[in-house]
Amino acid sequence: MTPVPTTLGVILAGGLARRMGGGDKPLLRLGRRSLLAFVEQRLAPQCEGVILNANGDPARFSETRMPVVCDSIPGHPGPLAGILTALEWAAIHRPEVEWVISVPGDTPFIPHDLVRRLHEAREAGRKPLACAASGSHHHHTVGLWPVDLRHDLRHALTIEGARRVENWANAHGLVTAFWPTEPFDPFFNINSPEDLNAARAIVEREGTHRWKPLNGGWNGREDFDD
Repeated sequence: MTPVPTTLGVILAGGLARRMGGGDKPLLRLGRRSLLAFVEQRLAPQCEGVILNANGDPARFSETRMPVVCDSIPGHPGPLAGILTALEWAAIHRPEVEWVISVPGDTPFIPHDLVRRLHEAREAGRKPLACAASGSHHHHTVGLWPVDLRHDLRHALTIEGARRVENWANAHGLVTAFWPTEPFDPFFNINSPEDLNAARAIVEREGTHRWKPLNGGWNGREDFDD
């Protein structure tokens, strides 16, 4: 198997969570652990380090040992700002890293093969960027980004007013890697109290028995034990 290029992970938690009544969605609980803990546990083994992009007082994320990095552009301009922040942080603090993988902080079931498969898709498609999809849904904030594009992204955000990840990514060449949605969507994200209840049901159901990995994307009961 070809080695995966050195990749830094960033968990995007800079949103305002309006549909959940405000606050920090990643700190909501699934059993005894937060959404953030679920995401970190799945992403960290795939990366050469993980940072958390979040605005405001970093002390509220004291349960994690990840560096907490606020947007490098003010005004909460959206997930593109979080991606830019990670690219610029990597260039300064981890200059040996050429790639950043972004995932939202409210997607607790991301696949264990996410980084590898996005790199494989990028190389096979001969495109500079790669994003994830499940079923018919594309998840543009679950993406692989080259650190070298940080200057272009800053210009797009500050000068051109870019806000949509999809538009900026497509302009540079984007390929998509697909995952199945069974036994559940690995990119299921929490946008409402109903979604949180559904995620809790997944944790309860999948934590009651051991099961075989699906396309290399799952590793069994330990992810769901409470």
